[in-house]
Amino acid sequence: MAGIVSWGVYIPKYRISIGTLSRVHGSTKEDIEKNLMIKEKAVAGIDEDVVTMIVEAARNMHINTKNIGALYIGSETPPYTVKPTGTIVAEALSLDNNYTTADIEFACKSGTASIQICLSMVDSKQVSLAIAGGADKAKVRPKSVLEYTAASAAAVFLIGKEEVCAVVNGNVSFTSDTPDFWRKSHSKFPEHGGGFTGEPAYYHHVMNSSINLMRKMKSSPSDYDYAVFHQPNGKFPLRVAKKLRFSEDQLEQGMIVSRIGNPYSASSMIGLASVLDVAKPGERIFLTSYGSGAGSDSFDITVTNNILSMQKKIKPVSLFFTETEHIDYPTYLNYSGVL
Repeated sequence: MAGIVSWGVYIPKYRISIGTLSRVHGSTKEDIEKNLMIKEKAVAGIDEDVVTMIVEAARNMHINTKNIGALYIGSETPPYTVKPTGTIVAEALSLDNNYTTADIEFACKSGTASIQICLSMVDSKQVSLAIAGGADKAKVRPKSVLEYTAASAAAVFLIGKEEVCAVVNGNVSFTSDTPDFWRKSHSKFPEHGGGFTGEPAYYHHVMNSSINLMRKMKSSPSDYDYAVFHQPNGKFPLRVAKKLRFSEDQLEQGMIVSRIGNPYSASSMIGLASVLDVAKPGERIFLTSYGSGAGSDSFDITVTNNILSMQKKIKPVSLFFTETEHIDYPTYLNYSGVL
């Protein structure tokens, strides 16, 4: 079965704290930190975008680029509306011209949708190796509630059948036309449905996708060592995990939102990468993403012996939590392209 051969993450070094944002918004830092369970968020530099972050993530991944036959990148903030992101990334990684690529868009789950496509292509023997990526440089309206969490980062996974570090035992999706969050083509900033984003959107899709996967795999929460969910804030994944009867211990390693915010397509993927950084052979991982509009992808993953050697070659997610530089609000607006 196809699975994860290698993985890589890139998180920009710049951070803006909730304290800085709360002063601008005229709110209380302690209240925001308590309600959203976030302390700071990652901000892409003025010279960084989805392409540069995906390239950096791929360079942090241990790969041989010669046999890669597919490259799919999920993002809702690509630098071009008409111009594939994948061709630029492939050129930067020195891939030959014998590959297929496409940009995938499904809000915050477009990265896991890319993983599903790559798994299918490898399992069907159309390609031997494929890269699936998720990245976003989030743009939100200044002083909106989304400004507290919308962040920037990237994650990539090399999918193949040989020397697999983590086998994907199965995956499912749950999708509906639920417009909780959107951005029209002419709009600079996204809009959202406020309280509508909770029960009918995030919880409904994450719950159903997760339950459907466990039914398919004939498993229960206690069968997994780790659980990772999309993290628009700190409370949503904790609440959905409790509803599904996963423990906070199962969630802890994959919870990255408090340190970097919500990097949209990269959110659950970075959570998975954080788990792979420390996982042991035989351990089992549960993953469910979420994308507004709306849908969830769920994965059942088992770690193999190959992970031990790969962990020594990969830059772990935890290092990106320490290599930071805090910025003020005007600098944040400039780097974010708002000014």
